[in-house]
Amino acid sequence: MRPPGHFTARLGFEKIAKTDETCYIMLHYWEPPQKISQTYEGILGRLPHPPTQKEPAMTAMTPFGRFIPAMITPFDANRDLDLIRAQQLALRLVDKGSDALIINGTTGESPTVFYPQKIELFRAVIDAVGDQVPIIANVGDNCTADTEEFAKVVAKLGVDGIMTVVPYYNKPPQEGLYRHFKAIAQAAEIPVILYNIPGRCVINMEAETTLRLAHDLENIVAVKEASGNLDQIGHIIENAPEGFVVYSGDDETTLPIMELGGYGVITTTGNVAPERMKEIVTAMASGDHTRALAAHLKLQPLMKELFVTANPIMVKEAMKLIGFDCGGVRLPLIDATSEQSAHLKEIMEGVGVL
Repeated sequence: MRPPGHFTARLGFEKIAKTDETCYIMLHYWEPPQKISQTYEGILGRLPHPPTQKEPAMTAMTPFGRFIPAMITPFDANRDLDLIRAQQLALRLVDKGSDALIINGTTGESPTVFYPQKIELFRAVIDAVGDQVPIIANVGDNCTADTEEFAKVVAKLGVDGIMTVVPYYNKPPQEGLYRHFKAIAQAAEIPVILYNIPGRCVINMEAETTLRLAHDLENIVAVKEASGNLDQIGHIIENAPEGFVVYSGDDETTLPIMELGGYGVITTTGNVAPERMKEIVTAMASGDHTRALAAHLKLQPLMKELFVTANPIMVKEAMKLIGFDCGGVRLPLIDATSEQSAHLKEIMEGVGVL
């Protein structure tokens, strides 16, 4: 067990002080066997003693790759599905280096896209790029029976995997979470990504529940971890069975999670700046920590700005600003204000996206 710690990406990457060309970077990480918190101090782009990346507990290749945008769902002026634009966006993301695509997740406004529309959207994306990259359909809901049945239907469409979230609102205990995900995985029979996001679901899926599922069900192959609890995430990585991988579910925690042995990221920022996010993941995977950190710091203001209000309000506004309009959001979300848009534009110009 790790001793209590407070290692978070926000803590780690915000403690930066620049003096001339020197950038002092606080990187807390666990280094076995001592497992002590250490601080690295160096020059941006030339860290003299970069931390050694922990070898992942898992060595088998995930079927989905490391860089996975959670694709936004395009709507037309009437807020109806724009399937042509969805196909164009999928093609753009694949052309920019995506290893796979998550369709109709949180960033894709899953709560306001009804089941028949989800099916239409999945089919459209499969038709556009299904022969080029794996397509992962989000089927998560807070009713186990509904999710089981929907997962069976979606599996027959030809998707390569499904993602399913911790049930929200009804606050099940850990045993309920285990039975919920087990039922869905057995119903679908195709690869499953678990999604833990306590900020939206109220409850946290604990490491032991994730590991129990990973060990007991062969087709549960990954977890998208957005808990921000790096002790928990590190425990999952260290004790996962071979072939089970951990994705960062928050763009800002991609570096520390990969430093612990995480596999990659399921990303919102990747819609707007796919090549820039891919650079971070690729550099980390190759062990080039200096390049990864530099790329992260350059893009971090945009990562933050996309979440100043409820996602995907700002990422849809960002797509409009780069000239790839995908429409607005559906109620109860509302479009970005003019003030939010103006500030976002400044940020995007500052990081070089515009």
